Amino acid sequence: MPEPRHVVVSGASGLIGSALVTSLRADGVRVTTLVRRPAQSADEVPWLQDAEPLDPAVLAGADAVVSLSGASVGRFPWTRSYKSTLLWSRLTPTRTLTRALRALGADAPAFVSASAVGYYGSAPGVRQDESSGPGDGFLSRLTVDWEQAAREAGDDTRVTLLRTAPVVHEQGVLKPLLLLTKLGLSGPIGRGTQAWPWISLDDEVGAIRHILAEQITGPVNLTGPTRATANDLGFALARRMNRPYVLRAPEWAVRAALGADATEALLTNDVDLVPGVLTSTGYRFTHPTVEDAVAAAVPAA
Repeated sequence: MPEPRHVVVSGASGLIGSALVTSLRADGVRVTTLVRRPAQSADEVPWLQDAEPLDPAVLAGADAVVSLSGASVGRFPWTRSYKSTLLWSRLTPTRTLTRALRALGADAPAFVSASAVGYYGSAPGVRQDESSGPGDGFLSRLTVDWEQAAREAGDDTRVTLLRTAPVVHEQGVLKPLLLLTKLGLSGPIGRGTQAWPWISLDDEVGAIRHILAEQITGPVNLTGPTRATANDLGFALARRMNRPYVLRAPEWAVRAALGADATEALLTNDVDLVPGVLTSTGYRFTHPTVEDAVAAAVPAA
């Protein structure tokens, strides 16, 4: 399938968004970014600065709209106020875009909306793919609502849901682990044997571009093809940095420090996911193992 010629991106200043925009523009794709500040160039459009809806004309003629907005789930603890921020930062941008897309009717571009593997909750010992149902924690409920908001784009719009795993990058899932590892204080989190979905930044961007080119719709797991545990990731990072990996953080201590919702959704969560749609549609991973992803993200010591 041909590459898109024009893509509109929200959340373009984030880790994934900035990498995606750079990749698209490097290949000559026109990118319009939606920004929450005054525009500084012709390819920026301000939005979400007041109660005014997004003008559908901003999206008209684009091949796809990629929505990557959302406050970080890696900020702990999840207070009541921050949970409200997590909700607002996902549902409000998504609903703003879907209203504009519905107004375009049959001429609407494809809608590629961020989601998260938090949809599945924790399911120890069960291998899951895109056909599996949601979990029952806060992040699962948030993600269900987020995906439902994306589906409101209407029957005339192709909708894709990016169920993204934590990104193995110094500004992604590695951020809270790098300092501890550098100081020689890393080790198993909880049991350490819990399955952790993961993906490299290169494959996150590559998978989104694959989805755009192949016009894939529905939920898509953006996760690496090889199962990894928390210990696999932590040990790969420690080995890359030439540091020890011995100090265990008991689950009760992690929960006390960071809060139950955050630990259940992230650090001690246990879910074995496969990227069924990506592999069945021929996507080839640049970093097929978590060790490969760590090596690409962190310079060797």
